[in-house]
Amino acid sequence: MSFVIAIDGPAASGKGTLARRLAQHYGLAFLDTGSLYRAVGVSVIAAGGDPADERAALAAARALDMSRIDERAIRTREAGEAASLVAVMAPVRAAILQFQRDFAARPPGGQRGAVLDGRDIGTVVCPDADVKIFVTASPEVRAHRRWLELKNSGADVSEAQVLEDTRERDRRDAERATSPMRPAPDAHLLDTTDLSIEAAFGEAVRIIDKSTS
Repeated sequence: MSFVIAIDGPAASGKGTLARRLAQHYGLAFLDTGSLYRAVGVSVIAAGGDPADERAALAAARALDMSRIDERAIRTREAGEAASLVAVMAPVRAAILQFQRDFAARPPGGQRGAVLDGRDIGTVVCPDADVKIFVTASPEVRAHRRWLELKNSGADVSEAQVLEDTRERDRRDAERATSPMRPAPDAHLLDTTDLSIEAAFGEAVRIIDKSTS
């Protein structure tokens, strides 16, 4: 049986950085499931389509090839907004769901397990995960983190606009009919508002080690 750690939480909560470090620490495979939805959105835009068009988004999801994902392209503000739009579509989520479950059950490279981060890993994708952590932070702190990332990448956007985008994404993620973002009943809550990445990582390791001891 594969050992699975589910890391969920809203945008810019720090879950991606945390999940990647945990995978390295425990020698597990890592999957950023949000990148899959970002890639779908970017694919639709690149083809001249509208990410809000469910038919176009579903076609992109079915044709998704992880080896062709452009990491730089999917980290833009536009990609994030597109991901939030396609992620509320039930057919798109269904198309990507099996890929995520297969990754968790049979991690690549012969790894003994996997760390997956997203919005519904602990509730839908891997409800039987060995450890579940829901990472959160205040909207203001998350928006500031995201704004710094965008600024460093050369994007011309105000912090106020990023905060507005953050709140809108939170609303869409929480209110979508299919797989809404919420902590699993058995998830450990980790608030990173006042934590450095080192402190958050240390707390996550403590949670995991205690849960598996």
